[in-house]
Amino acid sequence: MSTAQRCEFRFYEELNEFLQPAQRQHSFYHDFDGTPSVKDRIEALGVPHTEVDLIVVDEEPVGFDHRLGGGERVAVYPAFQSLELAGIAPLRPALPEPRFVLDVHLGHLARYLRLLGFDTRYRNECDDDELLALSRNENRILLTRDIGLLRRAAVVYGGFLHETDSRLQLREVLDRFRLQSRIAPLTRCARCNGLIGPATPALARGRVPGGVLRERRRFSRCHDCGQVYWSGGHLQRLRARLAEIGVWF
Repeated sequence: MSTAQRCEFRFYEELNEFLQPAQRQHSFYHDFDGTPSVKDRIEALGVPHTEVDLIVVDEEPVGFDHRLGGGERVAVYPAFQSLELAGIAPLRPALPEPRFVLDVHLGHLARYLRLLGFDTRYRNECDDDELLALSRNENRILLTRDIGLLRRAAVVYGGFLHETDSRLQLREVLDRFRLQSRIAPLTRCARCNGLIGPATPALARGRVPGGVLRERRRFSRCHDCGQVYWSGGHLQRLRARLAEIGVWF
């Protein structure tokens, strides 16, 4: 029969939102049996592993697979915005470029991310297993407000969205993954995620209103679905809406 053990835990910053109210913003004791991994105990307390960027046990950084034996002091930190953790092995391999897959409730966010040039997979009928497969097989960051989905062992890269408004979610994603310098507006199709390139008026004919074709000479076209884009009032309105949350392009 296993013996009950106890460790002292402290979670920092936004990780507290996942805890029970009595456990937030201070150290607390947590009882468990056997010698579980620290990842197992973190998720048992309600925090998805995708939200954790640093674990310190008795003042030493450890990985998710570190075993707890009882009596340790465990500090758990979220992603750092301005602190470089030199010399500390990351909990997961770094991605060479940010690519995303979004759950079925995040269609507006998918559109914003694509318009800013980020490779974003989204289908409004995608089930959880498909999302997990896309995230795993294509090394995509899974964005969702479903905590249970992020706790699945198959998820390596993920992000919980604290905001509910799609524009604020965009700001949240840009900040968390440090994407501001990577913005490449109007290089991906908002409809299908395909790449966009220059198009002649002849290629745009039949795909845009006649008045636009007479007034504009510069167009872009999606290489995959054929959607045509041009600079007009809709683009200015988009820029104004995103400028309200501090996103300029």
